[in-house]
Amino acid sequence: MKILLATYWAIPHLGGVWNYMVQTKGYLEALGHEVDMLGYGADNTFIHLVNKDRRVKKEDLMPVLHANINPETYPEIFANKLVEYTEFQRYCYELGAACLGLDGYDIIHTQDVIATSCISRVKPPETPLVATLHGSVAHEIRHQLKTIHKSPNSYMAKAYYDELESMGGHSSDLTIVANNWLKNILEDEFAIPSEQLKVMHYGYNILAFDSGLNERTDVVKPEGKKVIMFSGRLVELKGVQYLLEALAKLRKSNRDWVCWIAGDGEIKRELVIQSKVLGLGDSVKFLGVRDDLPALLKQSDIFVLPSLIENQPLSLIEAQLAGNAIAVSDVGGLPEMVEDGVTGLLFPTSDSDKLTDVLLDLVTDDELRTRLGTAAKEWARVHWDLATGIRKLTDVYESLIKKS
Repeated sequence: MKILLATYWAIPHLGGVWNYMVQTKGYLEALGHEVDMLGYGADNTFIHLVNKDRRVKKEDLMPVLHANINPETYPEIFANKLVEYTEFQRYCYELGAACLGLDGYDIIHTQDVIATSCISRVKPPETPLVATLHGSVAHEIRHQLKTIHKSPNSYMAKAYYDELESMGGHSSDLTIVANNWLKNILEDEFAIPSEQLKVMHYGYNILAFDSGLNERTDVVKPEGKKVIMFSGRLVELKGVQYLLEALAKLRKSNRDWVCWIAGDGEIKRELVIQSKVLGLGDSVKFLGVRDDLPALLKQSDIFVLPSLIENQPLSLIEAQLAGNAIAVSDVGGLPEMVEDGVTGLLFPTSDSDKLTDVLLDLVTDDELRTRLGTAAKEWARVHWDLATGIRKLTDVYESLIKKS
């Protein structure tokens, strides 16, 4: 098969969507398929086929859009800055995809609702379109409209992103989701027919992860300390601000730990300042972007994910594979990945007091920590097998191609 993996987001980038695309492409090519990847460039100034080094510049497309979309013809678009930005971005993406050409693919596999709705409008009618959704854009925006995107007319942006979610959900021949949390949102809030949805978790390249466990790293676990680990994007929705609050409270009763925070993002500077203000000192280390995460997780004892909203994060999968004791917030798809008291511990999102209690238990109770870590590892090595995930995915491809 000739397959196009497409996303509206910038690629390559840090995060689960890009990792999923790279792993899927690699395994599909190992099976003899041909795979291209489409998305915005890293700085959002062009749309490109990553592996073909073909691109269309955004600046070449914008005059066409400005000639047709302006405050006189569509004043409501320009009433909210987030809506205005997204409208031009998604139409540029759609035009860019059409210019690069969507002919010749046996199937197109999109990775988000915006790419799905855009590509459905410009692809050949006979080409099947399957979408894998890695989260709810509408729900993430609802959080951000209270903080970083807050404005006097935030309600317009909420309605706009709700419509994007609905359009994307209805535009594919089949939409794959990783869990029942997202399936229920699409069915209940956006009226996506249940027969158009399929719950199918991702696979993960366990062999590649294992090969990194023994790689050399310049970060060394302090003697006599437990390591609490977070890895991911440093953005508001990951909830690291609540982790730092919890660590400051934990430090008052127990100091037999250090916390490693791996990753980068728009609020890193704020988090570093917060850590200093809370007096955490050397107890917290910001490690930046890492290419040695398996080796870091091998040294870690506890993995924490305090997200405000979450789908199926690869960072949690990696921590499970490494045998860390897991502590995650009780949001989104996380309770479907962690069985409370069996393969990890759940705590209420945004509740630093409860998180402090969980961390104290995991730092001080060796038997609990070992039991949870072992159970998580055993479950993960069966559940996240990539070969099984890709086999299910190719079955979906072949079924849709036959129907077309």
